[in-house]
Amino acid sequence: MFEAKGLMVFYENMLALNNVSLKCQEAQIVGVFGTNSAGKSTLMYTLSGIMQDIKKKEAMAGGERITLMGEVFYQGEDIMSLKPSQRARKGIILCPERRRIFPESTVLENLKIGGYLADSVQIKATLDYVFTIFPALVPLKNREGGFLSGGEQQMLAIGRALMAQPRILLLDEPLMGLSPLVQALLARSIKGIRDERGVSLIITEQYARPVLPIVDYAYILENGAAVMEGTRQELMDNPDVRAAYFGI
Repeated sequence: MFEAKGLMVFYENMLALNNVSLKCQEAQIVGVFGTNSAGKSTLMYTLSGIMQDIKKKEAMAGGERITLMGEVFYQGEDIMSLKPSQRARKGIILCPERRRIFPESTVLENLKIGGYLADSVQIKATLDYVFTIFPALVPLKNREGGFLSGGEQQMLAIGRALMAQPRILLLDEPLMGLSPLVQALLARSIKGIRDERGVSLIITEQYARPVLPIVDYAYILENGAAVMEGTRQELMDNPDVRAAYFGI
């Protein structure tokens, strides 16, 4: 089980995360929904350990002072002090917002870069799997990432994250800026990753509607705080949540 307790993140005098707690069981899909500046990316950076690096770099550069508080547990172990590389070796992998692929590297090169934690057998098997769930990438293997469409880049970003052999996959707004058709395709693929590979997923999105059919449990973030949580059906039955986050 993956669990966060009482996470708090301060940027100088601004509170970015305010006592946020969440759980993700094995092979579960958990959604985190909230508007822009609700704290979604800060939460994902904190869960993945990247916030530790950001804090250190800001301190070394004499920049913004960042304070982290709270606990993150994976399989009963407190990993809050672990570096992002150490968390990655445990299988906690972040697929960041806005894709962040290597635009001058080909699709195949991007994927192989993602496999730095895998052995040769895992690399071959995962490459085959990525091209199975994202067949649109097959004819684009030798195309540079910068020449892909937004949807293709997102497929590549998720595929690259899979190459790192995740056990907990953190997807930060994977559907942002994509057409409804591509959103639906990616949502099905994300569910397939859970069903076929047993990966647990935590997904952030501004609007819940595209991923509502695949989440098991979800949290609503507002101004850095988790103001509501529940199963997919419990949130769907709440008229305020439906209007604000489901667009219905």
